[in-house]
Amino acid sequence: MIVMQLKDIGKYFGADLILSKINIEVHHQDRIAIVGRNGAGKSTILQVMAGQLKHDEGDIFKPKDVTVGYLDQHTGLDSDKSIWDEMLEVYQNVINLEKELRELETQMANPDAFENEAEYEQLLTTYDQKQNYFQSIGGFQYEADIHSVLQGLNFGGFDLNTPITDLSGGQKTRLALGKLLLAKPNILILDEPTNHLDIRTLNWLEGYLNHYDGAVVIVSHDRYFLDQTVNIVYEVAFQSSKKYHGNYSYFLEKRAEDYELQKKQYEKQQGEIKRLEDFVQRNIARDSTSTRAKSKRKQLEKMERIDHPDLDDASAKFSFDIKRKSGNDVLKVENFQAKYGALDEPIFKNVTFRVNRGDRIAIVGSNGVGKTTLLKAILNRMEFIDGELQVGTNVEFGYYDQEQSTLNPSKTALNELWDDYPLMPEKDVRTILGNFLFTGDDVLKTIGMLSGGEKARILLAKLMLKKANVLIMDEPTNHLDLDSKEVLEAALADFPGTILFVSHDRYFINRIASQVMEMRQDEIRMFLGDYDYYIEKIQEEAELKAMEEAKQQVQEDSANKKQFEEDKQVKREIRRVERRISKVEEEIQQHEQIIEEQEAKMDDPDLTGDYSSLQEINDTIKTSQDSLEQLMEEWETLQEELESFKAGS
Repeated sequence: MIVMQLKDIGKYFGADLILSKINIEVHHQDRIAIVGRNGAGKSTILQVMAGQLKHDEGDIFKPKDVTVGYLDQHTGLDSDKSIWDEMLEVYQNVINLEKELRELETQMANPDAFENEAEYEQLLTTYDQKQNYFQSIGGFQYEADIHSVLQGLNFGGFDLNTPITDLSGGQKTRLALGKLLLAKPNILILDEPTNHLDIRTLNWLEGYLNHYDGAVVIVSHDRYFLDQTVNIVYEVAFQSSKKYHGNYSYFLEKRAEDYELQKKQYEKQQGEIKRLEDFVQRNIARDSTSTRAKSKRKQLEKMERIDHPDLDDASAKFSFDIKRKSGNDVLKVENFQAKYGALDEPIFKNVTFRVNRGDRIAIVGSNGVGKTTLLKAILNRMEFIDGELQVGTNVEFGYYDQEQSTLNPSKTALNELWDDYPLMPEKDVRTILGNFLFTGDDVLKTIGMLSGGEKARILLAKLMLKKANVLIMDEPTNHLDLDSKEVLEAALADFPGTILFVSHDRYFINRIASQVMEMRQDEIRMFLGDYDYYIEKIQEEAELKAMEEAKQQVQEDSANKKQFEEDKQVKREIRRVERRISKVEEEIQQHEQIIEEQEAKMDDPDLTGDYSSLQEINDTIKTSQDSLEQLMEEWETLQEELESFKAGS
């Protein structure tokens, strides 16, 4: 079933055409990704779909009863309520219905207050209808749903009475996502939903979306997330859209195949066009061949021309090099402990690890565990650090700061680089900026005017120029579009030095890391492999733990098996006796009814002189009385037997 259709949608910002002939179909249960370069109009499409932005051309079709939920990438809950009260808002209609049911129950408890039985029966019917509807809309589980979503979004350890005003920006964004998920709209539209989520929470969100009862439309730069969640990809390029069936990795393969096929078809047609044009030019003036030439010219005029294939693939071009090699021992960290203040509880402690030349170590862990703090501590950018840090011979650090705080917002892009390398000719600085997609007057824009992605490219340009042999990188793929991420990965893959980085980008970790360091508040664990290897080992540990728990449970069960079997036998006997008691009581009732009916016949005046009939009735009564006496004796024996079993169980 189609729940939304965009047909030939066009959008202008001022005189600039942003989108043209965008065609998207959304079916119930579709999992759709919209991909494209930064500035291609992906977020604009989501806003149009969500009704947040009007379109200038085309039509949108959506059934009236279809609900749409939209999460903007910059959304954060702005509320004076507590976490719990804010989540309850989603279920206000359920809560109101629950109150109605409680009021009806109060009325039902006093049937004498009704004028007649029909009025009371009508109340019971109304109550049943409302209770069935209450159950159908999740009335008996909405509180459990809230707890489940908050747990998944890493609010499990929070006091849910905490005011939202006390939360960080990232926490408010996660709550906005949670509130939207609880609302369960028919179409869930998510713009960069993975921002501010750690890996554990990302895994939970993937599972939630895969089981979501509705359509999901996503814009995300997290390629691993897209691979795990979507089955349809719309690429937005050159102001229009193209549909691919499959996940993100399939889209990349299929797009490359389509490009090569279209390129071959274009080149083949161009060859045919040139051959025909040459024939026409050589033969149009000759009487003997003029007719054929005119025919070929008509063939050319009617030919449906294949467009030159284009890819929207203007990407940054750069590589990382080093001035000199470091020693084999790059870093030695012993018993690191960090605090935000001298008296605060440690952010982390017992952090001990080694880094050797050529290592590529990804640091993973929950939000708030101190990953960024650890990088800053290594670079002496953090106070209140205890422990020992040894830096190896000839080690030179290059730092990528996810907060982009090292950039001067008042400087131009040109001066941000040139001031660090004043001896470099301006032409060379401009060339480097051009490799990072800053051309023409773009280099004269101030840092404060640039987008997050543009600032990220400036930071990478500065990092490249430094030629450090150890790169310390904090979320280097944040703000980068998908193409820029792939260029960065290629550059880091060829880097001859050492890399220590924090990232939530699992696709990036798989491409770059040779080791994964899992950081917890009180320990560090190393895994020799990429992200998938790390997950495999974590799952193995979980399975082993489950097996140990199961083994322990079996042992406990074995110890109690005898008692269990005895209890089972007693329960079996109790059920046998109870069934027999029930049967005896039925037979007692039957014989009592027979006696009552037969005694009534004895008083029938029509039978006064009919001694034969009266004798037959009397015999029937006698037989039932004898049976009744035997049954009563059996009933008493069974009751004693039942009490004995229950007393011993």
